[in-house]
Amino acid sequence: MINVNNGRSTFDCLIRDISPEGARLVFSSAVSIPDIFDLYIPQKEQTLSVRVTWRHGDDVGVAFAQPSAMGQLAGADDLTQRLIRLEAEIAALKRALKKMKIDYGPETDVA
Repeated sequence: MINVNNGRSTFDCLIRDISPEGARLVFSSAVSIPDIFDLYIPQKEQTLSVRVTWRHGDDVGVAFAQPSAMGQLAGADDLTQRLIRLEAEIAALKRALKKMKIDYGPETDVA
């Protein structure tokens, strides 16, 4: 989740390709985000300051302001990192399903 304006605005995203230096964020639609913001990682209950390094469609590359702060994630084994990604994907799919139910109505079976 992205926090902007001291948490007054938030955007959901999927965190991909995370490393000690940064990550790729995937949004479900095009969003306008600032170049510097806080990224909250719920699985680690950790908030990190990030800076946008590139943008391409719904994907945004970010660099962590303090790469050493990512030591806990960087040191995690592959299974833990896969679990973090899968939990984020499940959350994104649940949001997409909820949006589809709202857009198409409860009578439509979208599952």
